Amino acid sequence: MSRTSSSRPGRHRPATAVLLAVLLTATLSTAGCRDAPTEPTSIRIATGSPTAVYYAFGQSLAAILNRELPDVRASVVITAASAENVRLIESGGAELGFTQADVLPTTTAESSSVEAIARVYDDQLHLVTTGGGPIRTVADLRGRRVSIGAPGSGTEITASRLLEVANLGGDGVRRERLGLDDSVAALRSGRIDAFFFSGGLPVRGITELAWRSATRIVDLSEWTEPLRSRYGQVYVSRDIPRSVYGVDAVTTVADPNYLIVRANLPEQLVREVTRLLMERRAELAVAHPAAGRMSPRSAIATTPLSLHPGAAAWYRAAKP
Repeated sequence: MSRTSSSRPGRHRPATAVLLAVLLTATLSTAGCRDAPTEPTSIRIATGSPTAVYYAFGQSLAAILNRELPDVRASVVITAASAENVRLIESGGAELGFTQADVLPTTTAESSSVEAIARVYDDQLHLVTTGGGPIRTVADLRGRRVSIGAPGSGTEITASRLLEVANLGGDGVRRERLGLDDSVAALRSGRIDAFFFSGGLPVRGITELAWRSATRIVDLSEWTEPLRSRYGQVYVSRDIPRSVYGVDAVTTVADPNYLIVRANLPEQLVREVTRLLMERRAELAVAHPAAGRMSPRSAIATTPLSLHPGAAAWYRAAKP
């Protein structure tokens, strides 16, 4: 009796083996897709000069986020500060950033792509000159070489406004547009006669300047009300005590400082950032004392910006 081809043992084993191999590959592929780690969420924090407050604050905040949020990779971006930071967030070049209030649009409708996480501290406008020099008041700046801050900085906006109300607009002074570090170097070398810088106390670059050479900070108290009258109510008077830089105490112009966020960031992520910002204030204050001045009660005052829903949710739960 002859055997048919279909009855020969093992004839279909190759086909079966191929099928099993395909199924195994598909199973492993599916498992690999399921178990593959997701890409971490990038949070770029737009800051400012490496010797100014935004950078120190941002570096410390990035370290906290990286340590406590496993799915986040935070980093800082060195910028010219406030105005550039707002533009970066609006354009998608950063997720978080610091800005002065006077840089922001005057209505929420004009700033729909940017929202606030917190009011963090007040920036104080410094007018810095040499200790033995002739500049003792704003009027003494007329005709002199003055740095008004880097292009895209909040300093440039506030200083330009002050010069306008002091009738020193246009060619009233010989303007340079330098960042903090370049301003300090230019003052020390005699290339400029004075510079403006807006930042939380103390500003490291100004501290180092005062250690190395005789330095004067000019009193600006008489200009708070003219600035408020022309440009809005964000400006207030604040003292710079002698203990800060070791120079004569003065009163200057200040305005609020905000941590801002791109409006389309997920609510839960922003809620966690807000929580860590508030709960790690003591750690942030080690990086810079200005960070220690935050509180949940003052943080929610972010006019003209609305709070991001994630930030608002955390504050409601915390009941500041």
